Amino acid sequence: MNRTPRLAAAATASTLTLALALTGCGRSDEAGTTADSASSISDGPATGTVEVWAMGTEGELLPELAEQFEADNPDVTVNVTPVPWESSTEKINTAIATGEVPDVMQVGTTLMSGFVGLDGLAPTPEDIDSSAFFPGAWETTEVDGTSYGVPWYVESRVLYYRTDLAEEAGVEAPEDWAGLTDFAAGLQDAGAEHGIALQTRGNSTALMYFPFYWQAGGEILDDAGEFTLDNDAQVKALEYYSSFMRDGLAPPVLVEEEKVQNFVDGKLGSFVSGPWERANLLTTAGDDFADKFGVVPLPADETTASFIGGSNLAVLADAANPDSAWKFVQFATDPAVQVDWFGISNDLPAVQSSWEDPALADDEAVAMYQGVLETARSTPAIPTWSEIEHELDLIIEQTIAGDLTPEEAAAKMQEAATSIGTGLD
Repeated sequence: MNRTPRLAAAATASTLTLALALTGCGRSDEAGTTADSASSISDGPATGTVEVWAMGTEGELLPELAEQFEADNPDVTVNVTPVPWESSTEKINTAIATGEVPDVMQVGTTLMSGFVGLDGLAPTPEDIDSSAFFPGAWETTEVDGTSYGVPWYVESRVLYYRTDLAEEAGVEAPEDWAGLTDFAAGLQDAGAEHGIALQTRGNSTALMYFPFYWQAGGEILDDAGEFTLDNDAQVKALEYYSSFMRDGLAPPVLVEEEKVQNFVDGKLGSFVSGPWERANLLTTAGDDFADKFGVVPLPADETTASFIGGSNLAVLADAANPDSAWKFVQFATDPAVQVDWFGISNDLPAVQSSWEDPALADDEAVAMYQGVLETARSTPAIPTWSEIEHELDLIIEQTIAGDLTPEEAAAKMQEAATSIGTGLD
């Protein structure tokens, strides 16, 4: 898929403010379904009209899948409305506040809690088996112990690297942190201006950084729901992450728009990104470039970890046709249909059994993601997360710049998160 990094990866603090301002302005207790009364999905085919909002590339491609659902359910009509990611949060917030909502909508994984905070999403029926999905993906649907959607497709972060430079340097793909440092240095020795690129500023810095914190053994929240950000794992991860920029192995400020071209030109030896980047590389350099780069999991420290993203499908609390809406969600997350959707969109299936299909299992570049997704994790599904993430972005940036020591940064992270709170009762 040819796309820029997903704008849905994290809501901005201003978006969160709008969402919280609308809280209480939506449906009444009489409308929709409450978290305590998740309905079952009826037997039989879907009927009536199902209105679906889908974002970006998915919104453009989903009608092809909807036609399959209509063929299986002759008495249903599915209307798909494509919505740009840039305006999606404001559009959805407004729809929830007025009650003029679709039946089903695509929700970026880090945006779930904001819409739940508006009482906008219906809880997931027990008919849907959570164990069918990657654990990290299912966790993105849960807010305060209740699921409000179903994983649709997944993404994760891996290491892209120039195989020709690695061969010239005589270095193997890294498996641990020390190996990654040596690997980046080797690629630089082989001619790259920088051996690796990591996010250094902007609203995705924390998403790039947190896999390293998890790899070091850190947790964002403990079992009691308290923030646990000021610890040895945080100090270790901040020191390691910032060392690449401090030691000249990575650009001190990453210019995202130049990353792909620099990689193609051999100026950049490796970078961390998601599955959509393959298409961007081949579009930029041509199909022959596929022989010049490889993709491997992020190296481990105390454990393996990466960030899991993607999108969920949710049914709105005020949906006019909730039963058929959930039937559509069931259809879209059927293992065979997930494989069909991969063929249409290149989106990676959230259903684990879909990865047994030859369309994924026989493609080495795709199959590699299965192991990554089994241990990939998401940031907490709490209403305040985007506000917290914004503060953490700034603290990480200050650490990279040398304005904070890792110890000072860890303390500031804990202070910022605790001050904002989880937003849960």
